[in-house]
This record gives sequence, structure tokens and C-alpha cells, in this order.
Amino acid sequence: MTANLLEFDLEGLAVFCEGLGEKRFRATQLFRWIHQRGASDFDRMSDLAKSLRQKLQSHAQVAALPVTRQHISADGTIKWLFDVGDGNAIESVFIPEDDRGTLCISSQAGCAVGCRFCSTGHQGFSRNLTTAEILAQLWFAEHFLRRHLKTDERVISNVVMMGMGEPLQNYSALVTALRAMLDDHGYGLSRRRVTVSTSGVVPMIERLASDCPVALAVSLHAPFDALRDSLVPLNRKYPLDELMRACIGYLAHAPRDFITFEYCMLDGVNDQPEHASALIDLIQKYARQGLRCKFNLIPFNPFPASGLLRSPLVRVQAFAKQLQDAGLVTTVRKTRGDDIDAACGQLAGDVKDRTQVHNRIAQQRIIPLVASPTVANQE
Repeated sequence: MTANLLEFDLEGLAVFCEGLGEKRFRATQLFRWIHQRGASDFDRMSDLAKSLRQKLQSHAQVAALPVTRQHISADGTIKWLFDVGDGNAIESVFIPEDDRGTLCISSQAGCAVGCRFCSTGHQGFSRNLTTAEILAQLWFAEHFLRRHLKTDERVISNVVMMGMGEPLQNYSALVTALRAMLDDHGYGLSRRRVTVSTSGVVPMIERLASDCPVALAVSLHAPFDALRDSLVPLNRKYPLDELMRACIGYLAHAPRDFITFEYCMLDGVNDQPEHASALIDLIQKYARQGLRCKFNLIPFNPFPASGLLRSPLVRVQAFAKQLQDAGLVTTVRKTRGDDIDAACGQLAGDVKDRTQVHNRIAQQRIIPLVASPTVANQE
């Protein structure tokens, strides 16, 4: 059976090469050709022995994902739709900025978490991606962009696992892909510039801290369990107290000295002054136990099935000021790629809805802000 070499980190590739009767250093050469130079044709790999190239022709391939669509936004954002077979498709988004180039990568075809405000969750879950399918997004984007921008320099400086899917529910494939991204013989990305975003899979947060610590972003979206249960169903399994303690533990290993909390601003649902006050109380409680964090307020990108609306800008700004006045570092995310449905929460894009998950979610009740005694009980 032919192996897709995008499936391996450097250690895995070394084991593969040994299986072909080759020395381990050949894996380093091969890894550089694949990831640093974007080569998929073994005949191009001129410093490899001809005998090895012949073995690779028989036993291996570098198989990219078919690109079915490409959309380029007026602001320079690029979205690719990749075919992963059996009617499934995933999306990756490149976001150019003055000081960085960020690639948002998918980890699953669909998502099983079913967050109320995320259009990807409304399509349901199909399957986990393989390591090769995760890495293929970076491999294709980096080398496409070099050709597109006519440069030999690295274009992608940051990777965020914030595309389709919950990365920590595809843990094994994710960690192998992360190691390839970080490897100096691969993409050489800094741990500070690779971010895994999770809705709060507590046991896997703890494992990631020891296996492959990178920057961590947590989809918070609510200051207390009753509301978060309805917005992020995973909270029913891993409530806020467990999540906050996992975040504190992660900081002992993390390359950054803070956790980023993502907070999607939903009109009349989680954006009132009372919510901000409850959020401040929550963070201050765990700050006394060692939590350090920053907030990223995200303007909601409406889609019909959600039944939700974006918070008015004035309310977002007031919410941010309330957090800032309490000493919490807070930014408001600039929405990018709206014209190509590439913004946060819109990554379902052109993917066909194959489930009835949207019917179930539409019937869920968003719990309103409860009376202050209940909020106080969260302390």
C-alpha cells in the first residue's frame, strides 16, 4: 500500500524510511523537500540517492487534497474548499495582515459539538481528518501563496486550528500535524504562533500541555454554566470550573503566559452589562488561583438557521470597555472575509448539510440572563 508522506511528522517519516532499509538522516532530507520546498515529485529530490527515489516511487506519494473552489476576498483573505471524499468538503482560510500571514485550518469534516452560533456545527459531523488531510491544508496554502505572491520567503507565519471541527476531539492526528508544523526541518513555526482553539475538551487540554504545548484559545461565550450549557453543549460535560482549572494547569507548560478567551457577541443573549459583570467576577475568582488571560470579542456572523443576531457595535464597545476598566486585556476581532463567507463561524460555506442537526439545534432554548443571585452562585 502506498503511504502518503504528509501523514508523518519527522519521527514517523524516519521510521518509514528505516522500513525501506534507509538511514534516518534520509528522512530529514525528504522532510525538507516536502515541507520546505513543496515538492511532490520524487525525481526532483536531487540529493536523494536514485535507489531511494525508486523505492519512494513504489511505496510512497505526497498526495495533496483536490481544491474544488477558491475565493479571494476584497480584503485579501483567501478561502479554499478541499474535497476529502465521500461527499465531504473542508475549508481553509488565509488571512493576510501587515505583520503576519495566518492560516485557519480545519481538523474535522463538520463538527459534533453543535455550538448554537456556529454555522459549521449546523451541518453536523462526518468524520475526523487524518494527519495528512490536516497538513495538506498548510502544505498547499504555503506553496500556492509563494507562487501567487512570487516570493521564496515563507508566507504563513501563524496557524490557528479554528476551522471546521473541534481539534481536541481529533487528538492523535492533530498532535502529529502540530509537530510537523513546529519542526525546524518542516515549517519551523513558533509554538507561540500556532494556536489550538477548543470549546473546552478538558482531558485533552491537559494532555496537550504535556504532549505538544502551543498557544491555546478557548471558546468561552458565556460567564456562567446555565447560559454556556445552551450555547456550547460541551459545557454540560465539562463545566466552567473544570475548564478554568484546566486552563490554569495549561499555563504551566504553555509558550504564552496567557490563555485567549473567545467570546462571540450575541444580541440580547450574552452581551448585556450584567454578563460583563459576571464575566469579570468569573475571571477574578480564578485569577487568584493563577489564571492569566486575554479576551477576544467576536462580532457574530449571522446565518438564518441560528435564530441569532449580531450585537450592535456600540454594545460590543461598551462590553469591551467594561472588561478593560476591570483590568482585563480585551480586543474586538476585526471581521475578515465576509464577502466570501470566510469569517469566524461561517466555515460551513458550500458544504452540503447532510444531517438533521439543524432541526435539533433550532429547538434548543437560549437561556436568558438569570437573576443576580444565580450569577453570584458561580463565584
